[in-house]
Amino acid sequence: MRFKKLPSSARTLAGVVLATWWRVRNLFGSVRDRKLVSSVPAATLPAGAFLVTWTAGRQLQITHQANSGRVLWSSLPGCGFVAAALGDAKVQQHHGHFAIRDRFELLCDRQTVDELSSAENRVTISGCLSAGRPRATTRYQLTFRSVGLNQLEFGFSLSSDRFNRTRLTFQSSRDERFFGFGEQFSHFDLKGRRLPIWVAEQGVGRGAQPVTLAANLTMKAGGKWHSSYAAVPHTITSHLRSLFLTSYEYCVFDMRRDHRVQVHLHANCMTGRILYGESPAQLIREYTQVAGRMRPLPDWILEGAVVGIQGGTERVRQVWRQLAAHGTPVAGFWLQDWVGQRVTNFGKQLWWNWELDQRQYAGWDALVADLAAKRIKVLTYFNPALVDVTDKPHYRRNLFREAADRDYLVRNRSGKVELVQMTSFSAGLVDLTNPAACEWYKEIIREQVLVTRASGWMADYGEYLPYRACLASGISAASFHNQYPEAWARLNREVLESCDHHDQLLFFVRSGYRNSPGAATLFWLGDQLVSWDAHDGIRTAVTGLLSSGLSGFSLNHSDLGGFTTISSPVLNYHRTKELLWRWMELAAFTTVFRTHEGNIPGANHQIYTDDATLAQFGRLAKLYRAWAFYRKTLVREAHQTGLPVVRHLFIHYPSDPHVLRISYQQFLVGTEFLVAPVLEPGARTVAVYLPAGDRWTHLWTGRTYDTIEKGIRIAVLAPLGQPGVFCRQGSAVAEQFLANLRADGLLDGTSPEIPRATAWE
Repeated sequence: MRFKKLPSSARTLAGVVLATWWRVRNLFGSVRDRKLVSSVPAATLPAGAFLVTWTAGRQLQITHQANSGRVLWSSLPGCGFVAAALGDAKVQQHHGHFAIRDRFELLCDRQTVDELSSAENRVTISGCLSAGRPRATTRYQLTFRSVGLNQLEFGFSLSSDRFNRTRLTFQSSRDERFFGFGEQFSHFDLKGRRLPIWVAEQGVGRGAQPVTLAANLTMKAGGKWHSSYAAVPHTITSHLRSLFLTSYEYCVFDMRRDHRVQVHLHANCMTGRILYGESPAQLIREYTQVAGRMRPLPDWILEGAVVGIQGGTERVRQVWRQLAAHGTPVAGFWLQDWVGQRVTNFGKQLWWNWELDQRQYAGWDALVADLAAKRIKVLTYFNPALVDVTDKPHYRRNLFREAADRDYLVRNRSGKVELVQMTSFSAGLVDLTNPAACEWYKEIIREQVLVTRASGWMADYGEYLPYRACLASGISAASFHNQYPEAWARLNREVLESCDHHDQLLFFVRSGYRNSPGAATLFWLGDQLVSWDAHDGIRTAVTGLLSSGLSGFSLNHSDLGGFTTISSPVLNYHRTKELLWRWMELAAFTTVFRTHEGNIPGANHQIYTDDATLAQFGRLAKLYRAWAFYRKTLVREAHQTGLPVVRHLFIHYPSDPHVLRISYQQFLVGTEFLVAPVLEPGARTVAVYLPAGDRWTHLWTGRTYDTIEKGIRIAVLAPLGQPGVFCRQGSAVAEQFLANLRADGLLDGTSPEIPRATAWE
């Protein structure tokens, strides 16, 4: 049936649907790129060491004088590269999960380029943006300004405040891979995907079924593949191009098309930088000059296990005795339930009132002193939320009431305290835009947390600020949401820096944004499911480490064994013995070796569940200790250069196409170790790709593989306790590592037979 023969009502409905689809298509990635109108002649203008070229084919290109043949950024030939829109975001928040859908009324994507000018280190492109129906126009400016030898700042602004959305389009190619974007857990390469950048809870399952469906049906907490505590608008590509936004609002990187990328921002002004570098390592150095670099960790946390334990004083002493019996090197005990426990629909959680529960931890001072005598530290827990503890027995201060009375908590549009739903309880968030509230909260940390003589603490949360909350400073919560975790890290850092011997203290956070590395002292990856899954299990712990390392999160680690545990009549996710053992092997080659019992400790296999696990934990803690000397070097290097301790092979082998296929299967530790963890249940072998240009020696057999001429793929036996680990042949670091292992008796026993190496195909 032809469209014109449809009934009038059907034609009207079809027209509305078609028009709506057309608008949405244009805003989030049009099939056809709009042609550009311009009579500006071709020209090349300098902006510091950068060159901004406008070609005869109406194409804008950015190059660098050090290598003018390599294009760092380019528009599509003859097509528009900026656009403006008027949109209205529809936001649903459940706990720390956000569903953001944008409905728009107007899109101006018909672009002209009317003028190209330069002054000092700045190049400006100006013109007009217009819409078809309804008619609307606005002037725009796109400015490029040199802010250093290898950094080019860009700013896209509109003359009309009618519009609240901006879009930047640039050229890509089918073979260009996009990495980074902060902590990304499901994929290392994001090409071909539409990636929202918004700090949020990662979710339970994140696409793995049936757990995601169950989490959504019960708590709307399933999350999506892109959900991240620390999403960052920063990328490094396989073509050694790098760009990041300095704007804080919600944005989307649309990389679904082979030939181009579009960046959508929920603001009428977009700012960012384009970086020049000849290697991934150089690009990371340039990026972390802006984002900040992490300070060195105190040596003590790098020399042994940090054991997460709950249950009170006697329980800690009992586990301590068990660990000591196996000679386990312990750096600290992390006692997150120092404030007392409460039972919720998610398991065992804490009373967020930040005062020592003296009934659960009777004899706290003696416990801390006894641990200190053995050079073992105590770590605790803290976050920016407060709960009303009227129902908690034996509390001394009600910090929620104090903060509410002083107007220190985030409020809603009715002027009341915004109570954010956590699990089965709600809490108020401290308003970090209020200087008085920040000073008060710093004093709470000093008076309530540091008085316990803790040497560190988990500074949890930071991702829960509601989209439409009201803040003391007057800034919109939509603009401040991604800044909140940065402000939270800075508050903790300022408290830490005010202490004597602050270089021996630390705090670790899970939420973050662009500038968080410069404020936080340590990151952890948040709440993985106690599973083998690639969406929300042990594999995501590797992907998260590798992706975040490109964005300055150089000192990062996971909850050893995972966190999220589920017990229900129809669905169970409990940590198995094998999963715990394999996660211990993985953690032994990361920055920090820290355990977590999970949200339902009794349902999980723990390090203390049986004597075999205690012995294996002690063995792997010694394995971790054996390379502490090198780990300290890498931590200092992270502070100096921004390079992560745990590295994707792309950082050092960017020209090897096989490396680009790797997501979680293997990684480098610095430059001297290559690790292929076992991430599948029942597996007793592991496949490894050894890149070209080196010789690698297998740790457990001593067999050396020559890859000077070309990379090879091999399979090695990997029984429990022996992940795939390779050392660079002839390395002084490797020799010291092996000597330390022999001293602890960790290389005793027969060597398994290794299958013959085969060429990579």
